[in-house]
Amino acid sequence: MKNDFIPSAPLTINWAVTNRCNFRCKHCYSRVDVAEELDFEVLCTVIKKMSAAKVFSVNFGGGEPLLKKDIPGLTKFAVDLGLAVSMNSNGFLITKDMALRLKQAGFGKVGISIDSPKHEVHDRFRGVKGSHGRALAALGYLKEAGIVTSISSVICKINIDDIDGLIEMARSAGVSNINFHNFKCSGLGFANKDVLDLSPEEWHDFYTRAIALKETVEDLQISLEDPIIALFGHKNGPSLVKGSVCGKLSLNIKSNGDITPCGFIPIVIGNICRDDLLEIWNNSPVLNMMRNKVPKGKCLSCESYTECLGGCTARTLALTGDMNNPDPHCWKK
Repeated sequence: MKNDFIPSAPLTINWAVTNRCNFRCKHCYSRVDVAEELDFEVLCTVIKKMSAAKVFSVNFGGGEPLLKKDIPGLTKFAVDLGLAVSMNSNGFLITKDMALRLKQAGFGKVGISIDSPKHEVHDRFRGVKGSHGRALAALGYLKEAGIVTSISSVICKINIDDIDGLIEMARSAGVSNINFHNFKCSGLGFANKDVLDLSPEEWHDFYTRAIALKETVEDLQISLEDPIIALFGHKNGPSLVKGSVCGKLSLNIKSNGDITPCGFIPIVIGNICRDDLLEIWNNSPVLNMMRNKVPKGKCLSCESYTECLGGCTARTLALTGDMNNPDPHCWKK
């Protein structure tokens, strides 16, 4: 089913500049990925390509992006070329001095991953003792430096019964919003899905509660990124497209320059160092399939399909091998 709107270039590039990490997260999608990294000169050339293609923003991730020592310099280079720059970090390396450096470099927003209001639960999930306290401290340093902050929480077995606690933690930290990310099944997320992922019925119960909170909590923005909330009559955020946004509004770049539709879909559709970004964006057969999904199974008779478009493409592909199949998280019979 064709989308109503595909921009002339990706609005956002999610860029895993490194796969190195100081954490050992049980759901990591990049831990099993390539280790090769691009040097600073090549990174700047890539930024020039993005600017020339009229990409609006770049979001640095990984791995832990701050293990890439060039991040402040690369950010300033990108900002000077007119790109908006943000980052997702575990927060462990963000000191008061680092927060000031990030502000001076031009970061507009930094998201910090915190998966539980309970420090022992978060630390165990992320594999590093003290990581919860360092993440909260990082949010304080970033806020003091004048950078807009958010919290990213991966919803899974460890926190499903503590959503209210996560919201109270976000309020106390003074962030602008909290992002509830649906559990993906890529990398270690696939290996650990049986102990971490929720059943379709549990996802239904979670979204019932989360949507109610989203509609009643006034001092904190709650973001839900999952297309299957269309089953409740809710849209997938303020998106310009229906269904998954990956490959429609955004692309992912791996540490070696390989381009994939998103960080959770390990299908290489080109390389930013040797290929033309807009040629890939406009003519990739894989992106074309993602933008024109064909309903199968229970999606054929579902009244929500025109909004949901089968749910999360990455999760469906990982668990069924066919991006057109119904999302395995979907609770509709």
